[in-house]
Amino acid sequence: MAQNRLKIALAQFNPIVGDVAGNEQKARAARAEAARLGADIVMFTELFLAGYPAEDLVLKPAFQDACRAACERLARETADGGPALLIGLPWREGEALYNAYALLDNGAITVRFKVDLPNYGVFDEKRNFEHGPMPGPVNFRGVRLGLPICEDIWTPDVVECLAETGAEMLLVPNGSPYWRGKTEERFNIAAARITESGLPLIYLNEIGGQDELVFDGASFVLNANCSLACQLPANQETVALTVWEKGSEGWACVEAPMVTVEEGDEADYAACVLGLRDYVEKNRFPGVVLGLSGGIDSAICAAMAVDALGAARVHCVMLPYRYTSGESLKDAEDCAKALGVRYDTLPIAPAVDGFEALLQPLFAGKPRDITEENLQSRARGTILMSISNKFGAMVVTTGNKSEMSVGYATIYGDMNGGFNPIKDLYKMEVYRLSALRNRWKPEGALGPDGIVIPENILSKAPTAELRENQKDQDSLPPYDVLDDILRGLVEDEMRVSDIVAKGHDLETVKKVERLLYLAEYKRRQSAPGVKVTRKNFGRDRRYPIVNRFRDQGEATFRPDEALERVTAKPKLSSLDV
Repeated sequence: MAQNRLKIALAQFNPIVGDVAGNEQKARAARAEAARLGADIVMFTELFLAGYPAEDLVLKPAFQDACRAACERLARETADGGPALLIGLPWREGEALYNAYALLDNGAITVRFKVDLPNYGVFDEKRNFEHGPMPGPVNFRGVRLGLPICEDIWTPDVVECLAETGAEMLLVPNGSPYWRGKTEERFNIAAARITESGLPLIYLNEIGGQDELVFDGASFVLNANCSLACQLPANQETVALTVWEKGSEGWACVEAPMVTVEEGDEADYAACVLGLRDYVEKNRFPGVVLGLSGGIDSAICAAMAVDALGAARVHCVMLPYRYTSGESLKDAEDCAKALGVRYDTLPIAPAVDGFEALLQPLFAGKPRDITEENLQSRARGTILMSISNKFGAMVVTTGNKSEMSVGYATIYGDMNGGFNPIKDLYKMEVYRLSALRNRWKPEGALGPDGIVIPENILSKAPTAELRENQKDQDSLPPYDVLDDILRGLVEDEMRVSDIVAKGHDLETVKKVERLLYLAEYKRRQSAPGVKVTRKNFGRDRRYPIVNRFRDQGEATFRPDEALERVTAKPKLSSLDV
């Protein structure tokens, strides 16, 4: 008798890369919860047993063996007649290693392999896996399930093959990292595959931070008419039951949770908090320490740290020198009090003066310059790292994307640290998200409600305070101008001439491009940080450190125009006749 009702539990979980035993236990706990809910099958995300992305760790035979053994143990447990499992893992067949998705039911294992391996942006799967063959559906208790894996639905071919070979629905496990605007992009891709195939689709995405990537969950179900039948929360673990019924038009999801997912600035802020939390938790740091300067960058990083970990695990340190203003001292103290964190003040004059005295014989006759400014920053970096060494807390570094782009940061100084939650936020975005946090906080955040970043920090001119009356815009364009130029150069890879055509000054754009290239060596040595934009500094953007190219902003050879010239029919002159 054909089955006309199916209960599918969605395990939107946070696996840890390399923690095979821990991920196996999470799967076991989810199966128990799914059984309590009356589910027939529980679905997990891409490469769940390994954690995603495991990068070159998947090439290690001992790691492959551990994942396979965990899968086999879980499969044996399904012989009890309870819910089946759909779970991802690396799977070796002979000499080939595949990104696999396995159906575990009645003690047996049936696998399907990922066909389309992404090899762009943050992805490098062709390095680690072989392409799988075009798949057919798997038979689960009389229902033919199509199991395309993540990238397999970003082009039509795999879904077309599944539809043609009898799939009745699409269950898609994903390791899809967050970046701004990703939610809409996922819906559009899913809707395109549904429209082509006529099949309903489950889009199950993992949550959690892994190095610089954040997986936001936000899993969903679309019926065959592309209507939204289920929406799970972002950034939260959950086991959710979806109830399916088969009618004359095929399968439809008739019962499932429906929540609202944060978008825009709220989603960006929540991603930064999640990325920081998981980096600290998964690396087993007891807490974090950071320099609180009275400026906007360190203030928002402190707020994110408290939201991620709670005030008791955040230690803020003011490290003043002779150029630190009374205003900065007050702003930093007010911010620490609003957040409820431990706050210490350690004047750095003895360290800086000691370094200057030590170097005086070598520097005699040389004027003071940026060298002495950097000594202040490096003294602060050394002190923070010493606190970290003594007490075990990780140093949070606080440079924004605007500063990291143009090298407005001191290597081995304020760039010291283990992780940077705002590394992919431009300066004006830092201001915007700081104002947002004063009126809102993410679901589950551990920080206090209300204003946590003093209004004076939001309104005063930014300064590094490394010399008398210093302001950032003494040496940089206004941040709204700088950020727009940088988006053109970094995110969009625009020609200088095209950025100038948007209304920017040619010499300013050329200066920013020069600074961007010169600072590559600093970024190569910087701490990882949460990816928020489409192109971050790290896995997305791989530029050479040694690089003499500069776009002069002059008339540029464009291949499309050249092609037009080459293929155009020449005019004949009298000499051609």
